Amino acid sequence: MNDQWIPARVGDLLSDVDTPALILDLDKFEANLARLMSAIHAASPQGRSVRVRPHAKSHKCVEIARRQIAAGATGICCQKTSEAEPFLAGGIADVLITNEVVGQQKTSRLAQLAASYPNATLGVCVDDARVATELARACQRAQSHLDIYIELDVGHDRAGIADVAGVVALAQAVAAHSSLTLRGLQAYFGNAQHLRSIGERKQAIATAASLARSAQAALIAAGFACDVITGAGTGSFMLETTSGVYTEIQPGSYALMDVDYARNEQEPNWPAFEQSLFIMTTVMSRRKDAHSDRATLDAGLKSFSTDSGPAQPAFAGWQVRGVSDEHTVLQRHGVGPELALGDKPLLIPGHIDPTVNLHDWIVAVRNNRVEAVWPIEARGALF
Repeated sequence: MNDQWIPARVGDLLSDVDTPALILDLDKFEANLARLMSAIHAASPQGRSVRVRPHAKSHKCVEIARRQIAAGATGICCQKTSEAEPFLAGGIADVLITNEVVGQQKTSRLAQLAASYPNATLGVCVDDARVATELARACQRAQSHLDIYIELDVGHDRAGIADVAGVVALAQAVAAHSSLTLRGLQAYFGNAQHLRSIGERKQAIATAASLARSAQAALIAAGFACDVITGAGTGSFMLETTSGVYTEIQPGSYALMDVDYARNEQEPNWPAFEQSLFIMTTVMSRRKDAHSDRATLDAGLKSFSTDSGPAQPAFAGWQVRGVSDEHTVLQRHGVGPELALGDKPLLIPGHIDPTVNLHDWIVAVRNNRVEAVWPIEARGALF
């Protein structure tokens, strides 16, 4: 029964949406898409247009991906094979899995996915020759083909190759298989996205760009094409865009935003993105007396992630006192709206990606009325 529950219908007033629910402010969302594309066009090095490949792990929603591509994106990124599947099925024809896919079951599933969509472009990251061989064998069995991106360890120390000689050796291993095509380098510095100061992020991305430049030069010197250097996120994409090294960027959270990204110091000349996705809740308990002035909401750990801190009120005068499985308790703290039983206040997610993954639907709203309800097709995609 739970998978049939829909929090709203087209035409409903915002106040009629059932909770907890993800609410997308369409005006702010569309403005974010436009700001990104405009900034990239303006900042791309002369004579070289940097492509935009938004990371869909932030929203997991096919309709949002379609709108990003309509705004000018070249394709999307995913993190898992099962995450890529609904996007390919939904007509997104250029998908890059920015992660390693290891193990016979997973490589076979990926190769079969490529076979199922022969007119689409499907890429994956590799940092080990053994995985390249496994992918090639799976593609041979499925009679399919994959684009390969060698992942660089640009400082994250999570995956990738950190030395140029290793990059060339892996390229040689990829070239030995006709079912694989080396497209370029994945040079994403995840930790840099949440370095708070501009100076820290500049230094981190300069290091990443330097390694990417050296790796590309080594590949070309060894006779390999390296057409794409891809990476970047919402916290740093302007640095990669203007580096003269990156040909493609992968910001994801920019379209929706969250509390964590809002903590970053902002360069005045960079685009400023608005919070467009919120968690609508209901005040399910209210106490105001000499001992307490608190409002308890019907959304807790099952409605938002807390790895970057709990979701925060989208209004002044209240602060989060505590969070449990089904509840968030707000405590009066300064001047703000009076919350009454049954009111539906909005919260701002602390970390957008895992928060979206907890929901089935995105309720898209304009002028306080529901304009669309979009399924989150890739939620729970773990494989």
